[in-house]
Amino acid sequence: MTSASIGALEPVAEIKFGQVGLANLKLKRLDPEGLAAELREKVASAEKLFLRTPVVLDLSHLSALPDVETVRDLFERIRASGMLPVGLSYGTSENEALSQALGVPVFAKFRAAYERDSEAAPVSRETPRPPSRAPAAAPTPVERATPPPPSASAPTSGLLHDQPVRSGQQVYARGRDLILNALVGNGAEVIADGSIHVYGALRGRALAGAQGDERARIYCQEFHAELVSIAGHYRVFEDIPADLRGKPVQVWLDGDKLLLKKM
Repeated sequence: MTSASIGALEPVAEIKFGQVGLANLKLKRLDPEGLAAELREKVASAEKLFLRTPVVLDLSHLSALPDVETVRDLFERIRASGMLPVGLSYGTSENEALSQALGVPVFAKFRAAYERDSEAAPVSRETPRPPSRAPAAAPTPVERATPPPPSASAPTSGLLHDQPVRSGQQVYARGRDLILNALVGNGAEVIADGSIHVYGALRGRALAGAQGDERARIYCQEFHAELVSIAGHYRVFEDIPADLRGKPVQVWLDGDKLLLKKM
């Protein structure tokens, strides 16, 4: 089997996302037709998550940077799938020139699992906002196993939030854990650079390890999550085994595998 045929067996692109639902589309090889087909499939399979999702195109893993017209064509294919391309990822001089030619920004500090912002100050915010949608890599079977003990270096102080998080709201604990004493509703989003503890029902989206901390975890008393993510790796509700739904669950990351287990 040639290297070209081996490459054709792999996904064209891998999607990860930052702490505000902005999708990072990492192109693994230049295959516009294959990319368009993959994105159409993602949107068709979960329209509520993927339709009109803002996308940052990451070209850093290609062997050579494409020319302006090629990238313009990629943008059109992304847009035709139902997603919305909003810029390029990473701030190299070549990317900067490309972004200027395309009239789009460069997101040099995109917060994904493979890029950490070590200078982030431990502050927090709570901001109502329209619900965001966060796409990700092609789904793989969810695995359940015995979790390792939490890391001693994980954040020890947390942001305490006592009120329900309603649809369209976001609560973000920057540089720390997030502790929620009420439910997280459908269409709501809770985010933490550390772990997330939900002492109630989790029905919206929970994104832990938002700056790439793979040791972060998610704990909840009643699991109905639309999406759970740790350091950019995520699963949607449809991918979760039925015996975990409505149960106390913890979520953690083992390499590239997002694992879930009843508590």
